[in-house]
Amino acid sequence: MKLKSMTSIIAKSATVLAACAALNASAGTVAPKAPLPPVEPEPSTLFDTVGANVSVGYDSRYYFRGLWFADNIISSFVNLSIPLVGGAGEDGVGSITWGLGGGYIATYETPVNPGGVNANSFDYSEFDLYTSLSYDLGWGAFGVQYQYYGYPDTYSGSNFGAGFSGGDPELGITGAHELGVTLAIPLGNANVSLGYFYDLTIGGSYFQAAADYTIAVNDWLSIVPAAQLGYGIDYYTGTGGNAFAGIATQSSGFTHCLVSISTPVALTKTATLTPYVAWNFAFDTRNYMNATHDNEIFGGIKLTVAF
Repeated sequence: MKLKSMTSIIAKSATVLAACAALNASAGTVAPKAPLPPVEPEPSTLFDTVGANVSVGYDSRYYFRGLWFADNIISSFVNLSIPLVGGAGEDGVGSITWGLGGGYIATYETPVNPGGVNANSFDYSEFDLYTSLSYDLGWGAFGVQYQYYGYPDTYSGSNFGAGFSGGDPELGITGAHELGVTLAIPLGNANVSLGYFYDLTIGGSYFQAAADYTIAVNDWLSIVPAAQLGYGIDYYTGTGGNAFAGIATQSSGFTHCLVSISTPVALTKTATLTPYVAWNFAFDTRNYMNATHDNEIFGGIKLTVAF
C-alpha cells in the first residue's frame, strides 16, 4: 500500500472516532436513552392503603346533641378508613370509602348533684360501633352510616345501680340503632356539614348543621372556631314528659347551639393534641331535661395518633 493511501485511511479513521466521541458526549440531551423495562411495584402493606387513627380524650362535661349525660368523661376511639373504589378524576372524584370504628365512654366521677344524685354513686358508660360509606362528589362528600349505641348504665345513667330514667321507657333503654345521611362541603379553610339521623329504637329524628374554620398560626399550631345547631323530632324528650323535671318537655324543636374553639397542636407527623373550650346553650327540647345549667361553658383535651 502506498504511503499516501495509508495516511488517508488513518485520517478518515481519526475523523470517525472524533465524531463518535462527540455523539456519545451529547447523547443525554439530543437522543434520550431507550426506556428501561417496567419494574413490578412491590405489594402494598395494610397501612399504605388503609387510614387509621386512635384517640383518647377527657371532657369536663359530656354533651351529646344538646343533652347532658355526665361529667369527667374519659373516652377512647379507633377509626379505620378503607378505599373501595378509586376516583375517576385526578382529585379522587367518584371514589368510595368504607369507614369502620368504635369507642368507649365512661365517667370517672360526676361531682355535681343533679336531681338528688349522690356525687359518688352516679355512673354512666357508653360503647359505640359504627360503619359508613362515603362518596366523593368533587365539591363535597356524601355519606350514609349506621351506628349502634350501647348504654350499660341505661341511656340516663344509674344511681346506686338503679336506672336514673325516672321510669321513662324511652330514657331507660340500654341500646339504640341509628341510620344517618351526611353531606360535608369543604370551602377553602372552612368546612360545612349537614346530617339527618333516624333512631330506629325510639322512632325519633335528628337534624344537624355544623361549620368550622381553620386558622393556621404556624406549621404546628392552628385555631379552629366551630358552631353546631341541632333540631329534633320526637328525639329523646321522654315519653312520660317529666322524667328529669316537673315540667313536660317539648317533643319537637331546636335542641341546642354549641360554639367551640379548639387549638390542634401537631406534636409529631402522626400525633395531634387538641385542647378545646365550648359553650352549650339548650333550647326548648333540652332545657327542662338537662340536669345541669342550660347555658354553660366546659372543655376538654384529646390526643389523636394516625397510622
